[in-house]
Amino acid sequence: MENSALTDARSAGGESPFLTAPFSGRNAFWRYFIGGVAPFLVSNIIGAIPLGIVLVSHTLDGSALPQKGGMPDFELMGIDPNVGLALMLFPFILAFFTMVWIVKPLHNRSFGSVINGGRKVRWGRMMFSALVWVAISAIWLLFSVRSDPGNFTLNNTSCTLLILAALAVLLIPFQAAFEEILFRGYLMQGFAVLARNRWVPIVVTPLLFGLMHSLNPEVQEYGFITMIPQYVFFGLVFAVLTMLDDGIEIAIGAHVANNAFLSVFLTHKDSALQTQAMYEQMEIHPWKEFAGLVIMSVVFVAIIAVVYRWKDIRKLYAGITVSDAVDAG
Repeated sequence: MENSALTDARSAGGESPFLTAPFSGRNAFWRYFIGGVAPFLVSNIIGAIPLGIVLVSHTLDGSALPQKGGMPDFELMGIDPNVGLALMLFPFILAFFTMVWIVKPLHNRSFGSVINGGRKVRWGRMMFSALVWVAISAIWLLFSVRSDPGNFTLNNTSCTLLILAALAVLLIPFQAAFEEILFRGYLMQGFAVLARNRWVPIVVTPLLFGLMHSLNPEVQEYGFITMIPQYVFFGLVFAVLTMLDDGIEIAIGAHVANNAFLSVFLTHKDSALQTQAMYEQMEIHPWKEFAGLVIMSVVFVAIIAVVYRWKDIRKLYAGITVSDAVDAG
C-alpha cells in the first residue's frame, strides 16, 4: 500500500533532498509509467497539430514534401526556417507544462521536488553551467574550424541569425528542460524508489534517453550502433551531475546551452533541428564527434566539480535505506 507520509529516508552518503522527495508522496512505479508517457502523448497528439497542418497544406496539391536529412525542409516549402524551428519546438512546450502539471495530482508532491527535492531553484547553478558549456563549445568549434577549414562553410551572417538566437533562447529551454525534468529528475527518482540505490537510476535513465533519440535523423543516417552511444553518454554525464549536485539545475543549464549553441552556430544536413546557423558542417565523422563530446564533458565536469567542491563520490553508488513504512505496494 502506498504511503503519503514523509518518513526518514537516508542514504549512505548523507541525507539527500532530491532522493528522499519521491518517498514522501504516492510512489508506486505504475504512477511513474503514466507520468513518463503522458507528456509524449500530449506533445505528439496535440503539440504536433500546428506542424501537421503546415505539412498537410503543402501536399494538398499533390506535391512531395521536401526534406533535408529526413526532416522537413521549410526553406524549400517557402516557410521561414525560424518559423519552422518554432513549429518543431512547440510540442516540447506542451510536454514541459504537462510535466509541471502532472506531478502533484499523480504523486501528491510538488513539482519542485522533481527539480531538487523541493528547495528553491538554484538559478545561479543553472546559469553558470550554461555559460561554462557555451565557452567550452565555442572553443571546440573554433578548434574544429581551424583544424579542418574545408569541412565548414560560413552559412549565415545576416540579421536572421539574431532572430534565430532570440528564438533559441526563448524556446529551446522548454525542450531541453523537459528532457532533463523527465529523465534526470522524474525518472531518476522513480528508479531510486524502485531500486533503493543510486547506480541503477544512473545507468537506466541514460539508456532510456538514448532510445528516445533513436528516431533522430543522425541515427537514421549513420546507424544505431554508431550514434546511440553518444546520446547515452550525454545522458550519463547529466545523470552523474544530478547525483553529485543533488538536483537537476546544472544538467538543465548545460543541456539548454548545448542545444541552443548548436542551433545558432552549427548545423549539418542531418541535424534534428534544421536551422540557418552561422556555420554548416559538410561531413560528419561520428566517432570523432564522440571523442570531442567526451573531452568537452570531462573538462566541463572537472570545472563544475572544482567550483562546487564536490568530494563525496559515494553519491554515485551508495544505497538508499528507507523505513518499511514508505514501501510502495
